[in-house]
Amino acid sequence: MNDDHLLASYDYHLPAELIAQSPVTPRDSSRLLVLNSLTTQVHSVFRELPQWLRSGDLLVLNNTRVIPARLYGQKTTGAPVEILLLEEKAPLSWLALVKPGKRFKRGSQIWFPHSPDETTESSVYLKATVIDVDPETGGRLLQFEADSVEAFWSAIEELGKIPLPPYVTSSEAQPGQYQTVYAQKPGAVAAPTAGLHFTPDLLQRLQAQGIQQSYITLHVGVGTFRPVEVGDITQHQMHSEWLEVPSSTVEAIAETKARGGRVIAVGTTVVRSLEGVAQIAKAEGKSGLIPFRGRTDLFIYPGYSWQVVEGMITNFHLPRSSLLMLVSALIGRERLMSVYQTAIDEKYRFYSFGDGMLILPEAVKSPNYSSV
Repeated sequence: MNDDHLLASYDYHLPAELIAQSPVTPRDSSRLLVLNSLTTQVHSVFRELPQWLRSGDLLVLNNTRVIPARLYGQKTTGAPVEILLLEEKAPLSWLALVKPGKRFKRGSQIWFPHSPDETTESSVYLKATVIDVDPETGGRLLQFEADSVEAFWSAIEELGKIPLPPYVTSSEAQPGQYQTVYAQKPGAVAAPTAGLHFTPDLLQRLQAQGIQQSYITLHVGVGTFRPVEVGDITQHQMHSEWLEVPSSTVEAIAETKARGGRVIAVGTTVVRSLEGVAQIAKAEGKSGLIPFRGRTDLFIYPGYSWQVVEGMITNFHLPRSSLLMLVSALIGRERLMSVYQTAIDEKYRFYSFGDGMLILPEAVKSPNYSSV
């Protein structure tokens, strides 16, 4: 089997002290490892991003907003329950992980009181009923009772907590530090972390330099972080995620390519959105991108034929993760693992609150762009 398709090929050892527990301040003072050719890289700082890009380039960013998806409730008996909202399936209907989950059969109720000391039904602020079980995630489909969708969101904002990743165990981060400065559309349960480095000032400086900015929305869910568990990665099935690529972004990308500019994706979620929609368009017999609202389960790994993205900004990802495989598809697995070792040797900070990497088009290995 091709080594690029072996799960074990995406393993590496990371010293625990390099897992960033809190973000740096200001955001753009994080370090930036710039891959500027097929063989070289440069150590930089994120606020210096404008010097690495050109007038006419386009940054595509994900404007999803993380919701306070972690809720603490109780069974009707008063026993504590922890909920992690994963994805809205319909108004007031959510797929969620429930702990302890095995006890929650169809028809089970969960109460969310104003105070954990309150155990009577009259004191309950929000209620949910288990209406189905999801075998793929092990989660439960919850139907919430609320006077309106607006009332539901108001309750979630009051009761919920922003869910930090499980490897962040001792963070001093404020909830707003786990949102991008351009977050707009609520629905994600995890931040698109490559965008956490941007400040309003940096975005303005990029704009002044002629570097355009467009947006997609992909609500980051369980699929992005679900571990790859099969030895042959080509057999891994991605959980689908909801996304939107608006017509304004489709037009901006077409204009950028027409004038010789470069399309730089900010984060793996943007890569999945743009490439996923390009694949959908191709399947429909259309060339290029199309405006799209829907779902993608695209899994990108080495051998993928790129269609839209020419470079990207990304953070450092977990071993054996689909995100590591996606970046490997752009620059080659051996190069990426070598770069990761350099980052470890230089004590870069890893994962969600960690440092960033800029992969310029000059560093992309055999992009193998398709005819679309």
